[in-house]
Amino acid sequence: GLGYIVGSQVSAVAKDWHWALRVTPALGLIAVLLLLFVVQEPKRGAVEARAELHQTSWMTDLQALSRNCSFVLSTFGFTAVAFVTGSLALWAPTFLFRAAIFTGKKSPCVDEAHCASSESLIFGIITVITGMLGVFSGVQVSRQLRKKTPRADPLVCAAGLLLSAPFLFLAIVFAQGSTVATYAFIFFGETFLSMNWAIVADILLVRTLNLISISLCVQYVVVPTRRSTAEALQIVISHLLGDAGSPYMIGVVPSIFLFSSQLSDSLRKTDSFLWQFRSLQLSLMLCSFIAVVGGAFFLATALFIESDRSRAENYVPIGEACLLALSHHK
Repeated sequence: GLGYIVGSQVSAVAKDWHWALRVTPALGLIAVLLLLFVVQEPKRGAVEARAELHQTSWMTDLQALSRNCSFVLSTFGFTAVAFVTGSLALWAPTFLFRAAIFTGKKSPCVDEAHCASSESLIFGIITVITGMLGVFSGVQVSRQLRKKTPRADPLVCAAGLLLSAPFLFLAIVFAQGSTVATYAFIFFGETFLSMNWAIVADILLVRTLNLISISLCVQYVVVPTRRSTAEALQIVISHLLGDAGSPYMIGVVPSIFLFSSQLSDSLRKTDSFLWQFRSLQLSLMLCSFIAVVGGAFFLATALFIESDRSRAENYVPIGEACLLALSHHK
């Protein structure tokens, strides 16, 4: 969200979009400095305090994670979140600008990269607000629901994605008629989508840490010695299959499905700006479909979360299983 705000204002002042890319990395540098000098690193393994656990090989960890249904399903669910987020990050401001041209509120601009536009600024402000609101509401809803069911985390993640899908779809559809309605639907869609960011790693991080991190739905179904591998693997898969390729796919889909149709031929001949808007509008509808698929993955996660968590909490290294069993019996 702050990237959109800073980037749009810098590019407007410098009259060159390249300066937006040159300035925004400084925000990352500030974050690194805060991590180095402000955040206190907790002692690794202090929470688990299970001396019987020991490190296993990387291949052994991968084999164990591949058999962990909650980890696999929630990873694909979070991949859907990354897919939708990446698509909106790149294409939403462009789509809103083309919608403004379509509705006649702005005059056409041949080179969109050098056009004066407020859409990035508005979208950035909405993203900042909905991000904080979604994270806070997701944590609170999950805490309250945990009192009633141990499946609260994946259910909240599923609800967030499933609820975001219709709002994102309505935002795309209403863009051709009402700018206010479009921004309103984007606000609610991004709020529900952001509910996942605070929940997707309690399934990976131990809950007593009370950490608000990017992936809360995975760590308590993974034994402590494999959590770093699980977190790294989830990050790689979710970004590789999610936001790394989704912007490209959103840009390619119109070419695949529309260039061979008679409708696309007529649009290209009559009004290129209308064609640009319609093609991107139809392509962005894929985000709603992916959100529903991601919600289904989190619903499936809820079916396995209890058994996988119990297995992680009662995990015993094979070589020491008999010895521990005898000690507990005594």
